[in-house]
Amino acid sequence: MKLASKIPLLGLGVVLSLSMAACGGSAQGTSVVTATAEVKTEDGLVINGENIADKATYEKAKTQTLSLYSGYTESSESALVAAFSKDTGIKVNVVRLTPNKLAERVQSEQGAGKLGADVIRTSDYRIAKTLEDAKVWKTYDVPGAAQFKDVSIDGGQFTRMFNSVYTLGYNTQLVKEADAPKSWADAVSGKWQGKLGIVQGGSGGSTASLSRFMESKMGSDYFAKYAAQKPTIYDSLGAEATALARGEVAVGTVTISGTNISAVQDKAPVKFIVPDEGLVAYDYYLGMAGSATNLEAAKVFMNYNLSKQGQKVFAQLGEYPARTDVEPPTIMGIKLPAADSGKVYRMANSDATSFGKDDLAKWNKVFGYSK
Repeated sequence: MKLASKIPLLGLGVVLSLSMAACGGSAQGTSVVTATAEVKTEDGLVINGENIADKATYEKAKTQTLSLYSGYTESSESALVAAFSKDTGIKVNVVRLTPNKLAERVQSEQGAGKLGADVIRTSDYRIAKTLEDAKVWKTYDVPGAAQFKDVSIDGGQFTRMFNSVYTLGYNTQLVKEADAPKSWADAVSGKWQGKLGIVQGGSGGSTASLSRFMESKMGSDYFAKYAAQKPTIYDSLGAEATALARGEVAVGTVTISGTNISAVQDKAPVKFIVPDEGLVAYDYYLGMAGSATNLEAAKVFMNYNLSKQGQKVFAQLGEYPARTDVEPPTIMGIKLPAADSGKVYRMANSDATSFGKDDLAKWNKVFGYSK
C-alpha cells in the first residue's frame, strides 16, 4: 500500500481561511453554479419570491462577517459561499478541515471557551451527535425544515442540508471512456492494480458511508479486494482529486461535485461514472454554534442553505438536495438517478452509530493504515 506524499495544494488536511465577498466563479473557467436569483431587499431578504430573512435580521446581518467552520470539500464550499455572498451581500470567513480534524478543533475551542464558529458544517452523523453531547449546538429551527423527512435533527440541533455523492472517477488522458470501469466490481478486477486511489477510512462521513456500502453491498471481502489493488491512500478527498487530475492515479474514489468543479471550472481531464451497483450518498449537516456572535448572519446563512435557491446551488454542484421539491442533479450531461430509485445508497444514521467504529477498525487493519 502506498501513502500519498504531502501535496501543497488546497484540499489537504490543513486549515484554510478564506475571506469570501460577493464574487463570481473561478478564474480558470466557467463556474458550475449558474442558478440566477431575483433578490429583493426592500422589506427583508426575498430570493426568487421566498422569504429568507425579515428586515431587522437582514439589516443586522449585512453588517456582520460570518465565521463558518466546514468539513465540506474546499472547492465545493467556496462555490456555495460565493453564491451566498453574491445573493445576500454578506461576507463569510471559512475555516476548512476534514470532518474528523474539524471536530477535534471545535471540541478543543469549546473546551477552552473560545469557539470561533458561528455555524459549523460536517458530514458525519456521529460527529454531529458528539458535538450535540458537548453542547456545541444552539437550537435553531430552519424555516420549512420540518416539512421534509430527516432534515431537522433532534429538534433543530443540526440540519441535513444535502447529500454528497461518492463514486468512481478516472483521468481521461490515461483512460479511454470505453476502457473506464463500469462498476465497483470492475475497480477490483485486477485491471487497475497500482493505478487506483482511495481516501483513508477515517476522514469523515464520506468514507464511513463508503465503507458501510462496501461491507453491506459489495461483500465482506471487498476491502481486501480493493487493498489487493495496491491503491495510493490519501488523507482527504481534495488531495486524491488533485492527484487524479494530475494523472498520479488513473482511477479513484471521487465525489461528483469535486469532479464537476475540477472538469468544468478547472478544465482538469477527469470524469465520473455511475457504477452498475449504484452511487453512495452521505449526509452533510449544518448547525448554529451556541457561541455564535454573528447571530443574524448565521440565521441568514442557514435559511439560505435550505432555501430553493441554496438547494439549486447544491444540485448544480452535484449534490442531492435535502428538499424533495428540488430536482436531482444533472452533472456533465449525466442525469443522476433519483434518490429513491434504488441506485443511490444512503447510510442510515443508526448504521453510522452501530457499525462506524468497527468498519473503521477493519478498514485500517485491511489497508494497513495507522496514521
